[in-house]
Amino acid sequence: MKVIKPNSPDQAPIGVTIFLAGSIEMGAAEDWQQRVSGLLADYRNTTIFNPRRDDWDSSWGQTLEDENFVGQVTWELQKLEEADLIFFYFDPATKSPISLLEFGMYARCNPEKVICCAPDGFYRKGNLQVTGLRYGVEVHDDLTEALEDLRFEMHQTEREKYDN
Repeated sequence: MKVIKPNSPDQAPIGVTIFLAGSIEMGAAEDWQQRVSGLLADYRNTTIFNPRRDDWDSSWGQTLEDENFVGQVTWELQKLEEADLIFFYFDPATKSPISLLEFGMYARCNPEKVICCAPDGFYRKGNLQVTGLRYGVEVHDDLTEALEDLRFEMHQTEREKYDN
């Protein structure tokens, strides 16, 4: 498996690509991206796009004038589009407004790419469930269950990519 972050020198993906979308909120959310990457480590022909930067600087302004911020958001938008699958995790300790926006965009436009987990306690879980119901995206309560769904979709995607 290959993990690509915004600051990775090698940005060339291999195999099935998965974007890890969801809660980051430095300091509030657990580093679930590292945990998920570890649980998928035996998938050799897979690339994880992980937006969680090791060198994040909270002083970056969230404005068009801050090129670091613009670069981060641009990288995320590009990798969301490129990814075969998007795995959302909504940590109950966070608000995750940008992830909610991204979930809505992809649930509506590319529901076949979306796997979502929102444990009990996430403050907008009901919104995710209603949106998911409308556009055909299951919202899992449990990370283990969501990862089973992700693994199934990875196998399906790999077959579609390489059998054609």
